[in-house]
Amino acid sequence: MDKASRKFTTRTLGDQEQLDYTPILLAILVILFTLLLLFIWKKKRTTRSDVLLAGLCDSGKTLLFSHLILGEAKETFTSIKENVGYLTNSNGELRIVDIPGHERLRGKFFDQYKNLSKAIVFVIDSVTVQKDIRDVADFLYTILADKAIANLPVVILCNKQDEDLAKGDAVIKSMLEKEINVVRQTRTSQLQSVDPQSSDAVFLGRSDKDFDFSQVSQNVKFVLCSASDNQMDDLNVFLDTL
Repeated sequence: MDKASRKFTTRTLGDQEQLDYTPILLAILVILFTLLLLFIWKKKRTTRSDVLLAGLCDSGKTLLFSHLILGEAKETFTSIKENVGYLTNSNGELRIVDIPGHERLRGKFFDQYKNLSKAIVFVIDSVTVQKDIRDVADFLYTILADKAIANLPVVILCNKQDEDLAKGDAVIKSMLEKEINVVRQTRTSQLQSVDPQSSDAVFLGRSDKDFDFSQVSQNVKFVLCSASDNQMDDLNVFLDTL
């Protein structure tokens, strides 16, 4: 083989060696880029930016949502699905999610959104709270006992304060503490009767004392409100802090 042939062969082999590495490098780059996109997507999905409006049916959640998102009152009906809207305040944008209050639906929607929530607004009908206290306390217990919202701020919004028979925040707080004390004992007894060895029970508060809201991991605040006449100043102040 002469010199020219040897040079051509060497150059050809060198080109082949270079081409052999190109697909490998491209594959590595594609994998790294894909992993980066997955990381960004996952981080975005787990960013807590939601404020959940929770509570029983007819507590005024959807009217409250209408004021916050639309800036005006709209005729509302019992919701069978969530209402979602965006509220811009001094700290950026919040996604407000009004979840249905019906007993068969609220647990499903709470589970769907709880991992994205940065705060909970639990709306109470201040007029009917005494009649509905067991159901109110039971749902509130479910929320406060959930590990997904541990250490989040929780506002218990005492709505319909414009009505004559509305209970004040101090009265509602006392009623809830007494009823939650009963609920936690009932839940513990029910679980132990089914499985005495179960460690799944979440006992809210301290077992050596009657329940009060200072015992929970969340920062619980009681706020007065009247959604029907747009008296929501204290709630708006809270939302501005998020």
